Amino acid sequence: MTMTDAPGRRWLPAIALLAVAVVAFASEAGPILVDDFVSGLRPGWIEKVFRGHTRYAPGKEDGRPALKAESRAAASGLYFPIAFDPKAYPRIDWSWKVARALAPGDERAKGGDDYAARVYVVFPSRLFWRTRAINYVWAGRQPAGALWPNAFTSNAMMIAVESGDARAGRWVDESRDLRADFRRAFGEEPPEAGAVAIMTDTDNAGGEATAWYGAIRLLPKE
Repeated sequence: MTMTDAPGRRWLPAIALLAVAVVAFASEAGPILVDDFVSGLRPGWIEKVFRGHTRYAPGKEDGRPALKAESRAAASGLYFPIAFDPKAYPRIDWSWKVARALAPGDERAKGGDDYAARVYVVFPSRLFWRTRAINYVWAGRQPAGALWPNAFTSNAMMIAVESGDARAGRWVDESRDLRADFRRAFGEEPPEAGAVAIMTDTDNAGGEATAWYGAIRLLPKE
């Protein structure tokens, strides 16, 4: 993947432009359901293609509503524009499952920037070069808890929430403190968020990956 085709360089500007007219705004007092895939894909999801198509198909996995992702030497993702204030909604919860982690490679290098599963939160700016993102990833090599800049742009920071095959093959529930993760990644308080995204990608190393994504929710401050 060339630098101009990299998700970090082309996805972030696209979402920054969409943020001017976001399709949804999280203003309720309770939890915000981004999607639970019970009725397929909620209207509003947008595909972004980088190289080839990752196949996303709603259905069930282990009896649970899920969005299945299958990638073979491809990289495309889905993002859902939704504006929310991380001070009011500081947590994001989701569930996911991977058939297996990708073979360990150097995820800090451009040739290894592939992940069996990713969940993004994007923080857009009208100055698109200031758009930033937190990428929660199921890593193949980096240990759980590791933080590093995306190989293509330091505006996207990667956080290994899971790593390797220890928990592959079963559903895993996740919950992250967005404010704390943004402060750790960028050294300041987060601005308003503008989108949530998912992606399973294997284009750099030419591998294969299968993952399932469960319900994604934004939780209000307690």
